[in-house]
Amino acid sequence: MASSPSDFDPVRSLAAGTYWMPFTANRRVRQNSASRLIASGRGCYYRTPEGATLFDTLSGLWCTPLGHAHPRIVEALKTQAETLDYCTGFQVTNPVTVRLADRIVAMAPDGLDHVFFTNSGSEAVDTALKIALGYHRLRGEGGRFRMIGRERGYHGVGFGGLSVGGIVPNRRMFAAGMLNGVDHLRHTHTPDTAAFSHGQPAAGADLADDLDRLVALHDASTVAAVIVEPVQGSTGVIVPPVGYLRRLRELCTRHGILLIFDEVITGFGRLGAPFAAQRFDVVPDMITFAKAVTNGVVPMGGVLVRSDLYGTFMTGPENAIEFAHGYTYSGHPLAAAVGNAVLDIMEEENLFERVLSLETVLQETVHKLDHAPGVTDVRNIGLAAAIDLQPDSIAPGARGLKLFELGLSHGLLLRCTGDTVSLAPPFVATPQELRAMGETLAGLIATVTH
Repeated sequence: MASSPSDFDPVRSLAAGTYWMPFTANRRVRQNSASRLIASGRGCYYRTPEGATLFDTLSGLWCTPLGHAHPRIVEALKTQAETLDYCTGFQVTNPVTVRLADRIVAMAPDGLDHVFFTNSGSEAVDTALKIALGYHRLRGEGGRFRMIGRERGYHGVGFGGLSVGGIVPNRRMFAAGMLNGVDHLRHTHTPDTAAFSHGQPAAGADLADDLDRLVALHDASTVAAVIVEPVQGSTGVIVPPVGYLRRLRELCTRHGILLIFDEVITGFGRLGAPFAAQRFDVVPDMITFAKAVTNGVVPMGGVLVRSDLYGTFMTGPENAIEFAHGYTYSGHPLAAAVGNAVLDIMEEENLFERVLSLETVLQETVHKLDHAPGVTDVRNIGLAAAIDLQPDSIAPGARGLKLFELGLSHGLLLRCTGDTVSLAPPFVATPQELRAMGETLAGLIATVTH
């Protein structure tokens, strides 16, 4: 029988392993469960059950740029729950969801005029891959079945996203379930020539020509789509070289291959523009999004789709379902209401412009660590940055884990992947908070690399 709230002990339960935590070293958590509990969040800070505060250095998980417990979002959620808490998205819909779709299209690059809502970035990626396959089939090119991702890319944890993703530990255990016919471009992280770059590396546009190699190997007539993150986020903020994405666009157009930008991390302002496509002035055929669209408050994702792709599906008998795909919670009214509130706040408070002003502060802050002992690379763009630590020769990843754990006791909630720490602070952070974050982090890095 479940315990009552009054006698529930979360530390004891977590130590017992009742909750199997995602992307977590669960055995290590069970050894010290108390340190892993977050009791509340407000603004740019989390609070532990003991009352300690932690600066949110990664905006939740790239998804809370407005900070936590924003009163207008809380009010929007409450009002919508009292009005319409759920509405099926099959055959009917609701006004708040339609309004959000209109607003997202208005923010998007020209020509991306249609939105298909999902509940996460993983679902958005699998949806985009399905759209690509269906589009080519309806055009009589069903032989285009291959998908091309990129090394070190992260596209969620559905089998489609895992297949086109290029992070080895995520793929290793599930190889038997991967899609057939997937290949990968080389990644663009070239520290030998571009370490400690401020913004985009100057050289490396020619790395996009790797697509020609794969087209020669597989034949363009078999390739449906290329999917890339404009900035590779989960692997450690890998910034594209100047001209790289434009060159990739040109090659995809030449070979009749669809280009998908996975903007689950970069969408809705992280680079100081609504989408990274606008920051880099490159228009893909589809954009996947999630995370910041609802400030992480209610799960939501989606795919922006070019008009001619959408039109290709709008054929056949008028009573037929054109795209046999969707989710029980697609276009959920609570998520849509929150999304509308998020866009209101971003517009009224000019937060995209604020990101551009804070970009300079973050760049100056992180690059103070250039060539510091134990630091092998520092890179940044928009309100995102990453710092690579020299791995321990005996235990790669140990320094990153130690840094994360030290952060918990020094007022920072950090995101460390292997020996890389990624930073993506909230848009509402102050310059002083970013500088204080950098000073604390520099001291912790000195400790773990000593």
